[in-house]
Amino acid sequence: MDRKRELKEQYKNTKPDMGIIIIKSDVSNKCYLEATRRIKGAINKSIFTLDLGSHINKELQKDWNKFGKEHFTIQTLDELEYDEENPDKDYKKELEMLLDLWKDKLIKEEAELYK
Repeated sequence: MDRKRELKEQYKNTKPDMGIIIIKSDVSNKCYLEATRRIKGAINKSIFTLDLGSHINKELQKDWNKFGKEHFTIQTLDELEYDEENPDKDYKKELEMLLDLWKDKLIKEEAELYK
């Protein structure tokens, strides 16, 4: 029983990866970026909503429907590290700044972003 309790406690203390995900079309070379506090969840949600036809970005949804999911790459672009000294810190501003940095970088590399 102690092992089970230990595993539960370990699970409770595990922090999800946070950062930026990218969905990139191989056909149009357009990119969709999203800042998230839960990378795996955001990737799964994006795939689910795109497959369902209800993604929040209608332009991306249109291309997904037109070209098919096999022509898109979905991955983690960057991760934000936790501040161990401040466990209750809100990372919203840092994620927004990281998102803006990546948008600027991709635009400089002449990538087109989904609006």
